[in-house]
Amino acid sequence: MDIGSIIFWAAVALVLVYGISIYNHLVRLKHNVSKAWSNIDVLLKQRHDEIPKLVETCKQYMKYEQETLEKVMQARAQVAQARENQDVAGLGLAEGALRMGLGNLFALSEDYPELRANENFQHLQSRISTLENTIADRREFYNESVNINNIGIEQFPDIIVARLLGFGPRELLEFDASEIADVSVKQLFNT
Repeated sequence: MDIGSIIFWAAVALVLVYGISIYNHLVRLKHNVSKAWSNIDVLLKQRHDEIPKLVETCKQYMKYEQETLEKVMQARAQVAQARENQDVAGLGLAEGALRMGLGNLFALSEDYPELRANENFQHLQSRISTLENTIADRREFYNESVNINNIGIEQFPDIIVARLLGFGPRELLEFDASEIADVSVKQLFNT
């Protein structure tokens, strides 16, 4: 074997090892996104299970607020459907509707002192609020994982391996414009 062959085979081996390294990196990025989505999914399921309990507790006191209760349950169903279909864009919209409905429900509960004093309501409100905060944290982690994945598959030379082996971009979990808009405190006090 001459020196040219040795250099050729060494270069082939180096390219192969580098390609394997890139592939393993891309797999790690893909699985980090999946893990981040699973974390959100678990929390959404937990909140999904708590909302009917909250609505049922509220029904006992809020006899004239059926429309608000129905909106919360409809939004809950939309979130569940988007989650099951792994529709990230649909989930962002449904989450906005659910959060708005829950916000309205909690605001209306102020008009019902017996409801506010109910221990079950207080527990469910606290549990759902805690889940909301945790979901927000996990959304941030998910979007960061997606961003790292999307950058990774677009960088050279990783893009070559990504395209050859079918690694694609993932979708960010974005929110409805009303969820990120500034809140008008004056408008809240005038309603």
